[in-house]
Amino acid sequence: MPTRYLLDTNICIYIAKHNPSSVRERFTRHAANELAMSVITLGELRFGAEKSHAKNRAMAVIDELTNLMNIEALTDEVTGHYGDIRAALQKSGQIIGNNDLWLAAHARSQDWVLVTNNEREFLRVDGLRVENWV
Repeated sequence: MPTRYLLDTNICIYIAKHNPSSVRERFTRHAANELAMSVITLGELRFGAEKSHAKNRAMAVIDELTNLMNIEALTDEVTGHYGDIRAALQKSGQIIGNNDLWLAAHARSQDWVLVTNNEREFLRVDGLRVENWV
């Protein structure tokens, strides 16, 4: 089975903007079934679009992006990983943002690679595979 990649919000933005172009090129090397976006990331993208002066264009770009990969819902298995990760990070004083916790839990629960330009946050999570395509 091929490696699956869960894309963080910053990577989705780079892909949509074709900047840096290397991220978009790396993205296009993978089959659609190897790529996924969490509903958490989709929510963050839609929030950004709602705040945009070019809301309709931003929403259209999001729609285009969601047609290029699977959108993955959260499962009960994800919630178990979320609780474990949050407790471990809180105990070590290394807490990360709430949406980042959910993305880490989502990726780790499925043994997917989380693709982000925010490695520093996610490398705190034990057992999470992280790549930076930037």
